[in-house]
Amino acid sequence: MSRKIVVGFARLLVITLCWSVPVSRAQEHAATEAKTEAASKIVNSYRLDFAVNEIEDGRKINTRQYSVNINSDDANTVKIGTRVPVESKEGQFQYIDVGTNIWSRLKEHPNGLLLEVRSEISNFALPDQATRTNSMPLLRQVQINASTLAVLGKPMVLGVVDDPNSKRQFQLEVTVTRQK
Repeated sequence: MSRKIVVGFARLLVITLCWSVPVSRAQEHAATEAKTEAASKIVNSYRLDFAVNEIEDGRKINTRQYSVNINSDDANTVKIGTRVPVESKEGQFQYIDVGTNIWSRLKEHPNGLLLEVRSEISNFALPDQATRTNSMPLLRQVQINASTLAVLGKPMVLGVVDDPNSKRQFQLEVTVTRQK
């Protein structure tokens, strides 16, 4: 009886080993194919030219421009500004960012280039508020967040915001260009 058990275990061991070798080789082959496919995927480079336009009574009165190079299926940030100390009720200082922050992601999609943008533009409501020490600064802020299919080589308006305190309007525009 014990000989039958030993022979049965031996057969089971041989079957298990014969089965596991092809399975592990198939898994290794699949992993190698995935690595080769990822390595052979072509990465394209693009340039994003942003323009923040300030418009009053239908005419452009100010434009600020920002540019960034970005690879397909990647994200980048353009950030420029000042960290301003603001005193809290407890007498401690907290810093806030004042300026321009534009985050963008570009993904190649079967339908075209999917562009996602998050922008925040803030500045002092009154220029002399930046130097006052007795009062908290008053800030104005514009946020435009958008997701769209990009058109290569042509300016696209991503969003428009009216300033509630004036007759001004803010536009966020982008031009996407493929790098060579």
